[in-house]
Amino acid sequence: MIVELRRYTLRPGRRDELIELFDRQFVESQEELGMAVLGQFRDLDRPDSFVWLRGFPDMTVRGRALREFYGGPVWKQHGPAANATMLDSDDVLLLRAIVPPPASPRDDHRPASVVTATIWYRDRPFDDAFTRWFRGRDAGGAAVLSTEYAANDFPALPVREGEHAFVWFTRATGPMDGEGIEVPGQFGVTRTERLRLAPTARSAFR
Repeated sequence: MIVELRRYTLRPGRRDELIELFDRQFVESQEELGMAVLGQFRDLDRPDSFVWLRGFPDMTVRGRALREFYGGPVWKQHGPAANATMLDSDDVLLLRAIVPPPASPRDDHRPASVVTATIWYRDRPFDDAFTRWFRGRDAGGAAVLSTEYAANDFPALPVREGEHAFVWFTRATGPMDGEGIEVPGQFGVTRTERLRLAPTARSAFR
C-alpha cells in the first residue's frame, strides 16, 4: 500500500470548519475512486494543523484516482471552500506501508484513542537492517511505514522530495507513547518528530 501522510497548516480558528467539510464530503467521494481515507486527525499540539492519511493500492491507481477526484464534481463544488481554510497543504510524505494502518468501523462512535506518530529521519534510505532492529524491539505499532521513492505522478499535489523517513504509529497509552525508544547511533538517525493526534468522528484509524 502507498500512503500519503498529509499535514495542513490552516488559517487560525478554521480547523473544525475543514474537518466538518472533509468528513461530510471527502471520504466516500474519494473511496469510490479507489483511494482509502485511512485517518483524519486534529494535531493536539498545533491548534491550526489538520493531519490525514490517504492510501492507494499502488502508484498507478494513485495517479488515476487523483486525476479523477481533483478533476471531478465533488472537488469542483467543495474544493474552494476547503482551500479557503488552508495556509499550506504541501507538507506531504509519500510512504510505503510495512504494516498498513488499521481500520475500524467509520461511524461506530466509540471513544477514540489518541494516536502517536513518531517520525525518524536520516540522510539515506531506511533499509532492511533498520526494519529488523525495529521489529526486534517488539515495540508494537498500529502502522509502520517508510519513504516511497517512486516519482510523484500527480505533480499538482507536491510531496516532500529528498526525504528518508520511517514512520511509526501507535495508539497512545501516555502523553508521548514511544518517546523512550532510542535508535542506536549506527543507524544514523538525524531528527525525530512526534505528533499527538486525535481522530475525528469519522476517522477509520481511531
